[in-house]
Amino acid sequence: MGSTVTDEAAKTSTASSRPGYGALLRTRGAWTFLLPGFAARQPFAMLTLSIVLLVQHTTGSYGAAGAAAAVTGVSMALFAPYSGRLADRYGQRAVLVPGVLVHTVSGLSLTALALAHAPLWALFLAAVPTGASVPQVGPMVRARWGVKLQGSPLMGTAAAFESVTDELTFVFGPLLATALCTAVTPAAGLLTEAALTLVGGLLFAAQKSTQPAVSVTAGPARVGHGSALRTPGVRVLVVTFLGIGSVFGGMQVSLAAFTESIGEPGLNGVLYGVFAAGNMLSGIVCGAIAWRTAPQRRLVVGYAALALTASALWTAHSVLLLAALGLLVGMCIAPSLITGYTLVEALVPARARTEAFTWLTGAVALGQAAAVTVAGQLEDRLWGGSGFLVPMGGTVLALLTLVALRSALIARQETQTVARGVGHRSPVTVD
Repeated sequence: MGSTVTDEAAKTSTASSRPGYGALLRTRGAWTFLLPGFAARQPFAMLTLSIVLLVQHTTGSYGAAGAAAAVTGVSMALFAPYSGRLADRYGQRAVLVPGVLVHTVSGLSLTALALAHAPLWALFLAAVPTGASVPQVGPMVRARWGVKLQGSPLMGTAAAFESVTDELTFVFGPLLATALCTAVTPAAGLLTEAALTLVGGLLFAAQKSTQPAVSVTAGPARVGHGSALRTPGVRVLVVTFLGIGSVFGGMQVSLAAFTESIGEPGLNGVLYGVFAAGNMLSGIVCGAIAWRTAPQRRLVVGYAALALTASALWTAHSVLLLAALGLLVGMCIAPSLITGYTLVEALVPARARTEAFTWLTGAVALGQAAAVTVAGQLEDRLWGGSGFLVPMGGTVLALLTLVALRSALIARQETQTVARGVGHRSPVTVD
């Protein structure tokens, strides 16, 4: 059905109990979608921060800036799963090309309105299609790995690699957005984001040979019945990823406000880059470890560490301490992300996997949107640094939900033989 890994990669992965990145990257045809995919997902890490910096510059309010960014995030969260379902049904290219074009036009419109000092409601109107049309390249790349690595022990390595790639974009994206907005012009971040989306998205869409096959059971009724959100474990993961989104959003607004308050706005990208670098480095390590602990338990332990470190952010009152805490928080995020995406492989059948990945990505965006709104209001109305309370609250609430419902993350034993001949576990859930 799909392509297989190369002989060399297969030998490496079966001869060792710890499949490595080298074997993964030797997968035949992988680079044809990895390189354009990296370019196409880079703007995702720039969008929220670019909006915050531009709108704050034109309005003077972090509350307004956070609200505009939040509308974008909510729109993306609501439309991302639908985009993923359409990609499963009609193919990734059919969804990507129009989405990229709409996003580019909408982003340019939002930039023009902000520079024209348009009222906030006008910015909201432009922010809706900007967020709704964000290309879901990360989930699409993960779905392509699922096709290439059917039944391979490299799937866990691929999940880790994708998390590392995501975080690499969050290292460069905020740095690039901050540098452009502070050294060139406040509009440069959004303009660059729109240009990268257009070029990277079209290049990725052109890689037709590696996209998953269109589902043959794509009738409207069948698609609705097979929605990934009907799986209880996916719903638990959505809540978990909402908490992760609260960390991203709270950090973006609060770091911007902190560096502005000390007269060093250029440090914003550096501090956020340190946070993202911790995420990336721990992701590299996680992908290189042959885990023997059940993924459900790893997720609970890793998330508890995330909630603990995120709860200390609001106490930091110096650049060095904030950088150190940000590094620790970042290091705790990657294990949770990797484990969550890995669990999707066991919980969701292949025909709904792109949609499942977009539910998780959308949950991060929704959590981020809520966080930038609340953190912006806190920074405007309370003391400097009060926005860091948002990551604490978001992760603690998500942890409580995860602990209470963690049994839903265990794939039902009787369903794991379905479609086993092609390397998939397709759980059947009982609602």
